[in-house]
Amino acid sequence: MEIKRRARQLKTDIPAVFWALKDKETPAPAKVMAGITVAYALSPLDLIPDFIPLLGYLDDIVLLPALVALTIKLIPAPVWERSRAQAQQLWASGPPRKWYFAIPVILIWMLLLALIIRALVQ
Repeated sequence: MEIKRRARQLKTDIPAVFWALKDKETPAPAKVMAGITVAYALSPLDLIPDFIPLLGYLDDIVLLPALVALTIKLIPAPVWERSRAQAQQLWASGPPRKWYFAIPVILIWMLLLALIIRALVQ
């Protein structure tokens, strides 16, 4: 199953892109692309909402891996190898358990919900 393998690889590639974003040797265009990729991966908003049957998951299956692949091409090989090693260490002891990283996502959802309720009430 090629798709399952690639999905598992994304679990380490996205954190590796984040580590490369923070690396001083990463060129500016790669940092911009890495920032876009990480922001899209962490964003609760999708290009196509997930509740739309089949099409909703299309961006998760196609767009996110494409962004990661493009970002990896822009990152120099030595930087990418260091970043990937750091990301693999992150997953070495199982999934991360730091719940407080979810706080920005929860706050964004709460803000959107408040704006929707406010628009409906007025």
